[in-house]
Amino acid sequence: MTTRNLDALFQPRAIALIGASNETGSVGQVLARNLLGGGFAGPVLPVNPHAGAIGSTLAYRSIAELPVTPDLAVIATPPATIPGLIAELAGRGCRAAVVITAGLDGALRQQALDAARPALLRIVGPNCLGFLSPARGVNASFAHLAPAAGHLALVAQSGAVAAAAIDWADAHGVGFSHIVTIGDAADVDFGDLLDYLALDTETHAILLYVESIRDARKFMSAGRVAARTKPVVVIKSGRSAAGAKAAFSHTGALAGADAVYDAAFRRAGMLRVGELRELFDAVSTLDVGLKVQGDRLAILTNGGGAGVMAADALEARGGRLATLSPATISALDKLAPPTWSKSNPIDIIGDATAARYRATLEAVLRDPGVDAVLVMNCPTAVADSTEAAEAVIAANAREEPGPPVLTCWLGQTAVAEGRRRLTDARIPTHETPDEAVRAFMHLVEHGRTKTQLMQTPAAPPTPKAPEVARQIIDAALSDGRLSLSDSEARAVLEAYGVPTVASEIARTPAEAAVIAARLGAPVALKIVSPDLSHKSDAGGVTLNLSAAAVRQAAEDMLARVTAFAPQAVLEGFVVELMVSRPHAQELLLGITRDPTFGPVVLFGHGGVSTEVLADRTLGLPPLNNLLAKDMIGRTRVSALLAGYRDRPPADLDAIADVMVRLAGLATDIPQILELDINPLLADASGVLALDARIRIGAGPEAPPAIRPYPHGLVQPASLGEQTLTLRPILPQDAEGLIALVASSSAEDVRLRFGGGFSRLPPLWAARLSQIDYDREMALVAERSDGALLGVARLASDPDGASAEFALLVRSDMQDLGLGRTLLSALLDHARARKIGSVWGAVAASNHAMLDMARAFGFASERTEDPTQLRVTKALTT
Repeated sequence: MTTRNLDALFQPRAIALIGASNETGSVGQVLARNLLGGGFAGPVLPVNPHAGAIGSTLAYRSIAELPVTPDLAVIATPPATIPGLIAELAGRGCRAAVVITAGLDGALRQQALDAARPALLRIVGPNCLGFLSPARGVNASFAHLAPAAGHLALVAQSGAVAAAAIDWADAHGVGFSHIVTIGDAADVDFGDLLDYLALDTETHAILLYVESIRDARKFMSAGRVAARTKPVVVIKSGRSAAGAKAAFSHTGALAGADAVYDAAFRRAGMLRVGELRELFDAVSTLDVGLKVQGDRLAILTNGGGAGVMAADALEARGGRLATLSPATISALDKLAPPTWSKSNPIDIIGDATAARYRATLEAVLRDPGVDAVLVMNCPTAVADSTEAAEAVIAANAREEPGPPVLTCWLGQTAVAEGRRRLTDARIPTHETPDEAVRAFMHLVEHGRTKTQLMQTPAAPPTPKAPEVARQIIDAALSDGRLSLSDSEARAVLEAYGVPTVASEIARTPAEAAVIAARLGAPVALKIVSPDLSHKSDAGGVTLNLSAAAVRQAAEDMLARVTAFAPQAVLEGFVVELMVSRPHAQELLLGITRDPTFGPVVLFGHGGVSTEVLADRTLGLPPLNNLLAKDMIGRTRVSALLAGYRDRPPADLDAIADVMVRLAGLATDIPQILELDINPLLADASGVLALDARIRIGAGPEAPPAIRPYPHGLVQPASLGEQTLTLRPILPQDAEGLIALVASSSAEDVRLRFGGGFSRLPPLWAARLSQIDYDREMALVAERSDGALLGVARLASDPDGASAEFALLVRSDMQDLGLGRTLLSALLDHARARKIGSVWGAVAASNHAMLDMARAFGFASERTEDPTQLRVTKALTT
């Protein structure tokens, strides 16, 4: 259940307050005061068995006595009463309830949910501050202030944080469309509210305060939908590393819960911030609609020290100072005093007039190497800060597109008017250099995320022999083992196409010497033991051995390891060829399982110091080459991989390929609980896995947070004498969709898209090919030469109650039965997903589609648009 009946929360016609009170300072009294005084246009119905009136408003003794059925009920009564009240409200036809009460234990909470379920009554809470919708005059909360109406929606697990946000917003003139505190989130959760608010026209941006997520897949699906349409900014509490404990692998130790949340927010297209002020700063900057193409910032200032502070903040946050072009420097030489800084930051001297501000800013805005400009002003006695602000406003009111402008007017009294005018002109303005640079980096991060959502990645690599990997793990589990041997771990990696170094297993020192002589020198010798997570810590690794030295080295190793871990079971040795790649970088790649978000892939700096450096980033499967390279770029080791001095750049494509393969392994085989490749050597010639550890088990409870590619839907189909492949669409099908539309007649394109274009816009193609397989499906018909001949699309509502379908078959491939084949496969998929009904909007002039729909049992009905018909088919009762 997601958005079902949430309209009763956001758009109630009548509200009941159960537990209303006249007792001064009680929650019931504050709720009544806020509800009755909020300006709600409908009836507010207080319920109190012992009071004839609440304030001056008539009260009712029970729910049964209410003269009208409330859409929304607000409950503040003792915990034991809640299930019965929910049952009464459901019986009356109430469709939503906000439960303020705290202290509902597991049994009472379940009883309340059971009472609500038959009527699909939605519960917000329990243990929450309440719900506010200022534009509608709804203040169903015990907040201390009534917030102003605006276009920001706040969803918070914590009532205290919501109250603090209301207080902060009141002082800064910020308004809200809605504020929802979900408390224990017994029913309505973040996913439900993101789904609703994504389509809410009164909400321009969404703010989240998150403590924990229970349904990761719903949250990710809803979050990705919302973030495509409006900014979503999130604070997540619990950033400390306390959750990272010693684990079987480096990956398990490094992949703390907070880092996984960070990866999830980024993948969903959300911007994560650290505290309340940053939350509102970020959303106010994003709400202006500024977009940046990169991270190169020009800083224009009348104070050199302020410019240096901004440059330091930019470097600390990972941005870059823009390099001014010779043409820009030449222009500034003519416009600024001879003593200007001659570089970025651009110090135009403390006596800068409004005219100088405008002229120099216009010159910088023309520089193609500048992605954004931060204009700063320090108040002086010889120049007016307000006039400088007006100059910036004038320069920014340009007709030609260019980099966005942000401002920082330092100080308070002297710059207050200038700052106000900049704000009125919708130019973001900040009080300190650090805040201004932080706002710029918010734009950079948000732009990167949005770009990722619309890029077309390369096709994912195909595993070499996935069945071999499954057989190895099944056999180990059958033996009762919880980890794979070194040779088994390498075999699993090889089955998924990960390059590994040649090695053999020796049971005794003498056998190790024989293998070393056969492999050739030098070799590395490593102990084999299921009880030693990190072999080097126990003295179980010796490198660069000649064949003659291997036997003695093995005997010495046995002695060292036995002394270090007397109880450890020692099974032998791995003998492997030493790899001579002097310019290679050691990397760590791994898989772990998060109890909420399921499989996670880790990339970072490898080697024995990997946990000390803690230079890593996480990503949620499935990955593609673009997502993998973005993960690489978020680490410090990426600077080393880019090459330096005599070291050429490493092969990033090869590294990304391994990451994508590991993501596939993580989703394909849930019995892999942890996996480490440490180190993975990477240089200009490619990659090589030297060591690997794999821990296995029965499989985790949490599935992948993002539904992986549904390989099970791939099937052959016949078209005359041709054999086609029906399969779910892939992100790299964007070009194929463009070609499909280009090969179709203008009339067919009009009937499908209702637009006048002759070529499918690339951004449309990217969006149509990158779908959420949990909510959508697009089946393409592919010919043997790779051409797409048709596509059938299904978009489900968040509840899965109904789904809209659409169909396009290439014009020269029509009347051959392909449309029927595609529609039949699409309906089979809808039935398998237990979707209640399928509907489509069909042009009244599209007789072929209407005839096909009737043949499949669709019923048609007219709509408000006389040129359109709605066809509907019920699939389940």
